[in-house]
Amino acid sequence: MQHILLNAFDMNCVGHINHGLWTHPRDQSHRFDELSYWTDLGKTLEQGLFDGLFIADITGSYDVYQNNLDLTLKESIQLPSHDPSTLVSAMAAVTQHLGFGITVNLSYENPYQLARRFSSLDHLTQGRIGWNIVTGYLDSAARLVGQSALTEHDLRYAQAEEFLTLCYKFWEGSWQEDAVKKDKAARIFTDPSKVHAISHHGQFYQSHGVFQVAPSKQRTPVLFQAGASSRGLSFATQHAEAMFIGADTPEKVRKQVLNIRDLAQQQGRDPALLKLFVGISVITAETDALAQEKFAEYCRYASPEAGLAHFSSSIGMDLSRFQEHEAIPYQKTNSIASVNQHFKQQSVSIADLKQQHVLGGRYPLFIGSGASIAEQLITYLDETGIDGFNLTRTVAPESHHDFIRYVIPELQQRGRYKTAYQDGSLRHKLIGQGDRLPSTHPVQAYRIDQNIASQQPISAYFLGLST
Repeated sequence: MQHILLNAFDMNCVGHINHGLWTHPRDQSHRFDELSYWTDLGKTLEQGLFDGLFIADITGSYDVYQNNLDLTLKESIQLPSHDPSTLVSAMAAVTQHLGFGITVNLSYENPYQLARRFSSLDHLTQGRIGWNIVTGYLDSAARLVGQSALTEHDLRYAQAEEFLTLCYKFWEGSWQEDAVKKDKAARIFTDPSKVHAISHHGQFYQSHGVFQVAPSKQRTPVLFQAGASSRGLSFATQHAEAMFIGADTPEKVRKQVLNIRDLAQQQGRDPALLKLFVGISVITAETDALAQEKFAEYCRYASPEAGLAHFSSSIGMDLSRFQEHEAIPYQKTNSIASVNQHFKQQSVSIADLKQQHVLGGRYPLFIGSGASIAEQLITYLDETGIDGFNLTRTVAPESHHDFIRYVIPELQQRGRYKTAYQDGSLRHKLIGQGDRLPSTHPVQAYRIDQNIASQQPISAYFLGLST
């Protein structure tokens, strides 16, 4: 039977997905700026045998709702938020197996600096690093970095293609596998003949020189992506090893899964190796009745309106303009294209959205005893064909402790969740095919050892005139 993969889904901020719950007396998310908050979380998740901590991030702020930041600031809707990569070294130091998926928006990054940062973290964690590749969707982010407006949707993905190509060259094409000797007697730390300059001349980026970081355990971090538009799906099914998907019904998720695996196969990849995750929220307790009581308690602190404010920026439309039961019209924007499509496909009102945001977030909500939740998750996974879940927090850290106490043992008893970690990198733990990307992945074209073995001329290969 298939083991369920499980990430905790969090963000270096107070209000991440389920908004308003920071006001709950037992919630500790206001301590997000304390290192012990995160090291304690890392130890907790490893005790629960979580595969990873998936750390979201956003560049910019949610200023679309009511055309200001007032509610965003009052409810701490991902503001303030801190750099996610700063958490990893400390959490890695108190864990041995937990992986870390870090969200970084490439639109406002330099490929070289990002590649160097991820390689450094992959070394320090012994291969437990993943990159969630995003291109951004907020005009406020573009203004922060000196641009007049957000780059057009498909052009953002064209930039992402070249950004990733250049990162592949850094990670896989500058240092041969056996370049580092550490030979004290011969006074050779690195063999100069096995380190090569990268030369890239593209539409968006130019680069020439030697990558500063020697090969890490994974070389390329595990690649996560969440694109759901046609352009985003094309990008994701070409490059990603894990995807974050979502829909309002299991039937729609199932259709996405079939489409994604078909697209991956068309790109020459093994569709079974692409791991698919759905974001969920869980409220659990000793019994179903107690779980329902806890849900009612949480609802008294949650803010559906804060959820609307978050959602407004996701779709690039001020939802405060509409009456409670007025159908929200489809409006083409430059934000998250796949989310915006919902208004084309069905009639949705503010009242509908508030009901969906009863806990301040829109993710599927599972409520019940540990046994009930286990059965619900198993059924959901088996019916949709996904591989696992990104578990959002509700009241922190209570919700993670509850899940580990009540749900994990029930999943284990049913043979659907591991009872121990296997050794190896994050990639090997998730996919089971070793520490490196397979030869069927596009990264193969940029591997220096492969090109030397096939006797391709190094000089021609590294000119990189074509991206």
